[in-house]
Amino acid sequence: MAIIITDECINCGACEPECPNNAIYEAAEDWRFADGTNLNVQIILPSGKTADANANNEPVSDEYYFIVSDKCTECKGFHDEPQCAAVCPVDCCIPDEDCEETEATLLSKKDFLHRED
Repeated sequence: MAIIITDECINCGACEPECPNNAIYEAAEDWRFADGTNLNVQIILPSGKTADANANNEPVSDEYYFIVSDKCTECKGFHDEPQCAAVCPVDCCIPDEDCEETEATLLSKKDFLHRED
């Protein structure tokens, strides 16, 4: 499953640079699929939905850092554990029970985000 940041976040920013997929954004910041990935132009996500990788998307939260679940792989293929959770001083980076994914799915998502075209 993807990781989420709860409303207990103190906006310290420790998590953001640790994400290998650039899936973590500051509160109220627009995000793009292309940020920190090899995605560009029109893409079909593993979930089946289509998106413009370079288009700005609205922030998930206006109050605290957030994780884009379509870009989160729980650091599978990079690290043994989610790095955001490892560095969070208030333990607000937790598994998103609404977005359960198998290890195989997470690794496939990682390969998709960082594919070589």
